[in-house]
Amino acid sequence: MERTLTRWPAGHRLSRRGLTAVSLLAMAATALTGCASGKAGGDSAGQATARSGGGTASGTESGGKVSLVVIGGKSDDPFFSTVKRGVEDAAKLVKAGGGSVTYLGPANYDNLGPDAAKLTQTAISQNPSAILVPDWVPENQDSAIKQAIAKGITVFIYNSGGISAANKVGAVKYIGSDDYEAGKAGGVKFAEEGADNILCVNTVPGSANQEARCKGIKDGATSKGSSAKQLPLPSSNFGNPSAVTQAIKGALLKDSSIDAVVTIGVGDADSAAAAIKQANVGSKVKLGTFDLSQSQLDRIKAGTQLFAIDQQPYLQGFYVVSMANQYLSYGVLPPQNPILTGPLLVTKDNVDKAIAGAKAGVR
Repeated sequence: MERTLTRWPAGHRLSRRGLTAVSLLAMAATALTGCASGKAGGDSAGQATARSGGGTASGTESGGKVSLVVIGGKSDDPFFSTVKRGVEDAAKLVKAGGGSVTYLGPANYDNLGPDAAKLTQTAISQNPSAILVPDWVPENQDSAIKQAIAKGITVFIYNSGGISAANKVGAVKYIGSDDYEAGKAGGVKFAEEGADNILCVNTVPGSANQEARCKGIKDGATSKGSSAKQLPLPSSNFGNPSAVTQAIKGALLKDSSIDAVVTIGVGDADSAAAAIKQANVGSKVKLGTFDLSQSQLDRIKAGTQLFAIDQQPYLQGFYVVSMANQYLSYGVLPPQNPILTGPLLVTKDNVDKAIAGAKAGVR
C-alpha cells in the first residue's frame, strides 16, 4: 500500500489463551491441508516443488528452510493489526521448523497502488520462498506480482483481489472474503431493515476491494428495491476522524433522504457514528460497517448500529502463512479455492459470541 516500509517484529509472547487458540487453529489448518493432494518432489527434506504460483520455489534460497514475506497494511490500521496477530501466531509454527516470516507494511494509504508494487519489489529483493500479498490495485501491482512468480517465488493472494486476481497472476490460492458478496449481504440487510437510500463511504477510492464493497452494497440494496450511492473521499482522509466525520455530516445534512450509512472500515464507522449524532439524525439513519472493533460491537449490543460485516482478519493472516508453509514444506494444499474467511454479518443476534472472540484477540 504505501511509501515507507515498516518492519513488524517476527513474534510476540502468547498468553495461555492465545496458545490454545493457536493450537486449535493449527489443527484446523492441518485438517484443511491434509485433505488435499499428496507429496511434491524436492531435492531434500523440507523442500517441495511448487506446481503453480512460482515454478520451483521451495525454500532453497534459505538453505532448505521456508522463508515467507507477508505484505500487509499500515501499522495503525486496526484491521491489519488483527491480520498481523494471525501472521505472528502462524509464524511460530514456521520458526519451529527453522523458517522465517517477515512482515512489510506501508506508512499510509495515500499512493496505494504504486506503493504496494514497491513493497512487492522489496519482497522480491529478499529472495524469499513465497510472497503473501493482497492484490489491492491490480493495474499497479500485477506486474510486480508476476515478476515474483517469474523468478520462481511462490505467491499467495490474500485479503483483496479474490480468486479472479489469483488466477490472473498465477498465484497458488486466494484466502479471504469476497468483498462484492460481503457488500451485497450488507445491502440486503439494510433494505430488509427498511433503509431506502444508503450511503457507502469510501476513504480509499480506487482500491479494488473497497470499490467491490460499495458496488455490492448498491447491488444488494437494488435487489430489494432500495438504492445506494458512494461517497468517495480523498485517501488522505483515511485515519483522519475529524475529516471523515465532517464529510459524512455534510452529506447527511445536504441529502435528508439518506437513511443508512455504511463504511469500509471500523475507524470510519466511529466517525460515521459521530456524524450521525452531530447531524441529529440518529433516530432515522442506520449504521453498518465492514470489519469489527470493540466500538462496533458495543454499538451493536446497544442497538445503535445495525451490523458489522466480519471477514475474520485473524484467520486471513494465520491461514495464508500456515498454508504457504505447509505447501512449501510438505506439498500439501487444500483443494478449495478460494479459501473464504467471510463474509459473516455480526448483528444483535450473534454479537455476544463476537464479543467473546474479540476478548480473545481473534475477532
